[in-house]
Amino acid sequence: MGTTASAAPQPVYVASPLESVHGNGMADSRQSFSMSPFPTVSIHNSKAKSIITNKVAPVVITYNCRQEFQIHDDILKANYKVGRISDSMPEHYLVKGEYFMVQDVYSKADVLNTTSSYGAPNFRQVKGSYPLYGMGQPSLNGFKQVLQKLQAQGQEEIIFFCVREEPVVFLHKDDDFLPYTPRRKENLHENLHGLEKEETGEHLELTIRSELHDFAKLNENIFYVYNNIEFFKDEPQKISITCEEDIHVTEEVYKRPMFTMQGYRYYRLPLPMEGAPLEEDFDAFVNILRESPSLSLDHSASRQLPTLLFSCQVGVGRTNLAMILGTLVMNRLSGGSQPPSQVEEAATSEPRPLFHVIQCLINRLPNGQQIMEEVDHAITLCSEMHNIKEAIYENKSKLEGIGEDYQIQGSSTKDYFLNRTMQSLERYFYLIVFNAYLHEQYPLAFVSNFSQWMSSRAWLYRLLARMNVSELSASAELVTRGARVLVADEYLAPDVLSTVKEMKVANFRRVPKMPVYGVAQPTSEATGAVLAHLTDEKRKHSHVLWVNLHEELVFEGNGKIFTPREPSCLDQPIPIPTSDPQVLEKLETSLKEEILRAQKWLEVTLEQEKQMKMFKSGLTVQEIFNQQKSSHQGLMYKHIPMPECCAPKAEDFDKLLEAMKGALAEDSLSAFVFSCSNGRSRSTTAMVVAVLTLWHFKGFPECADEEIVSVPDAKYTKGEFEVVMQLVRLLPDGYRMKKEVDMALDTVSETMTPMHYHLREIIICTYRQAKHEKSEKECQQLMLKSWRYLERYMYLILFNTYLHLEKKDSWQRCFSVWMEQVAARAGVYDIFNQLGFSEFEDPRDTPLARLRYRWQQQNIQSLPFRGEFI
Repeated sequence: MGTTASAAPQPVYVASPLESVHGNGMADSRQSFSMSPFPTVSIHNSKAKSIITNKVAPVVITYNCRQEFQIHDDILKANYKVGRISDSMPEHYLVKGEYFMVQDVYSKADVLNTTSSYGAPNFRQVKGSYPLYGMGQPSLNGFKQVLQKLQAQGQEEIIFFCVREEPVVFLHKDDDFLPYTPRRKENLHENLHGLEKEETGEHLELTIRSELHDFAKLNENIFYVYNNIEFFKDEPQKISITCEEDIHVTEEVYKRPMFTMQGYRYYRLPLPMEGAPLEEDFDAFVNILRESPSLSLDHSASRQLPTLLFSCQVGVGRTNLAMILGTLVMNRLSGGSQPPSQVEEAATSEPRPLFHVIQCLINRLPNGQQIMEEVDHAITLCSEMHNIKEAIYENKSKLEGIGEDYQIQGSSTKDYFLNRTMQSLERYFYLIVFNAYLHEQYPLAFVSNFSQWMSSRAWLYRLLARMNVSELSASAELVTRGARVLVADEYLAPDVLSTVKEMKVANFRRVPKMPVYGVAQPTSEATGAVLAHLTDEKRKHSHVLWVNLHEELVFEGNGKIFTPREPSCLDQPIPIPTSDPQVLEKLETSLKEEILRAQKWLEVTLEQEKQMKMFKSGLTVQEIFNQQKSSHQGLMYKHIPMPECCAPKAEDFDKLLEAMKGALAEDSLSAFVFSCSNGRSRSTTAMVVAVLTLWHFKGFPECADEEIVSVPDAKYTKGEFEVVMQLVRLLPDGYRMKKEVDMALDTVSETMTPMHYHLREIIICTYRQAKHEKSEKECQQLMLKSWRYLERYMYLILFNTYLHLEKKDSWQRCFSVWMEQVAARAGVYDIFNQLGFSEFEDPRDTPLARLRYRWQQQNIQSLPFRGEFI
């Protein structure tokens, strides 16, 4: 099996592709007409005597002078490509240079066997009385039959939704038009998905029709299609195309009934094959609800509900999703009531344990339990072909049932089922959220579209980022079994500032003239050394607030700090998906106890080499600080987990501010120490937060005059990105807010010059590095980092604004609530939802611009799945 399609444009020749192999010799010439002023054209008719060319078109004269035809010059210049499925099959032209046209729906896909009786595969109505229907792809005559059936049932108003994204064309065969779709040779069962914004299904269908018409002209009005891609018996099939009217596009098939049926309307509403629709997809659906009087709450209760008809390829996945959306709409139109029989039927199924993310969602949504139950009822009513909720549990069961992971076609089986579980859970999550939106916005006639509504509730995106919390159940035995290895902090945190010799810990530093310190993760010995330094006769800090920013597990053994890592990616931390320090402490205790219990030689990675070590004693971070409290009475220890390289969550700012307020209340001369794995990224961010907070308590220093900087990217090293300035213009006294943050960043960065790390300057540096990176994976990781650095900078500006505006009330309203109640209403999250480097590229061209994807993308390099999908 192999394709003969060439990557280079193939010259066009006027001959049957079959004759290129079996012709009379003339067909061997494949020169383009444009290559010679007097070209020779290969003609399928062996009686051709001569060719006369002019600027309009070549004219072929036969021996008897009775045959004359012209072939348009633009067809000849198109350089169409040819290819074949296998060496045993004929060569023919390829749509858009690479696609074969395949019959859209094969007969076995019609599980409900409704094509002959109703006109479409898998035609069905939702359980109950709602006029909601779903089906697979019909032919032209089949669609007419469907509409006739619905009219015969007394349906006066029919709103039809095609939820397919991929292009479909209908080819004339016998007395019908049958649907065909373009597909790649590598996967003839899969349609085209993930189309570019400019390349809509409608646009592609018109292009395909034009090409098919051209191909037929070049081959005696014949084109080759494939009906049986299972066994390829009698394939390909010849289909006659004599004019463009022999080819219909989707719009022609579905819109033309509007001229003959008064109550009929058609919409194309592309939905994704997997996962939840985009916010724009929901917006498009809501716009249809807005413009449909019969779908408004003002419609007469005595008037018949409109019929909603949905269709995708087979009538299962996307159709099922659309039918559920339709059911939720019908619930609102009918006052939310459900016939008792339906409720009883839905209640008969055994209740399943809720996923962690769903429990968190319904806890925060108003009437969350009711909202979820309505979605569950809708899913049950539409479950004849597919049950969205059951699919989550099925994929979860398969994922957790895999023992040793293995590869299928280059992909991890666990990764495959993890993605399936995540996608089906995301779809269920969005259905609940959309139902909450309908409850609020239907009575208001949708004054906010779904995108705006979501942006004003950014906490929903935070929840989405925590869908997979399986790491909470990962066994500590992974280390003792050798599935994970222990990596020493000396490997992860090189001592760039050369402080280990004096302070026993890497990268210890102080903000000039301020009691704010940053440091890598210390051992018990190093913790004692730092505390002794802060409380000596020179500094005399009787109270010290020490904040641990780790979100990974940490273990001290044999006097060194270790963290568990995957052997395949030692440089990548394993974040624990929780903000609860008690949960982290419990997991660290389990890890310590398992390592000490096992009494095994374990592989560890040190600065220069791998070694085998046995641990006789160990400590958690909490235990390290508990030991120090006996000799340092003024020590306050807090664990505030923060993500690496990201903006802290609004709740993280709350915890940092609250901890500092508590320390300053005890002693206005308290010292503040922030530690993370290497003492760089998270520690520096927290130090900036501390500096801003102390300035608000004790007064700001005078702002120095702005220096004229003459270096490459000077504008951007000063943080003057377009999206940042957009935020600055929005905020009260925004330029001052930014200037104060810049001053804090510069002050903190003075302490770490050898690291070449500045929280503001690193934004453009990382972006430039990504653009020059040759590895696609490395490029994606760097791009994600640059977006996160940019977001972090903007969060610091927002936090400083909050400190100014809420100072009069002593910050009684916390930052996270202020962001929801004030900043979100002002449109801050709308800016974050279009985040990007618009100076260099259109943010709409990358998913990273969206909160939904940026916050979900914890790390592009995914870690192996461990534990259970809770």
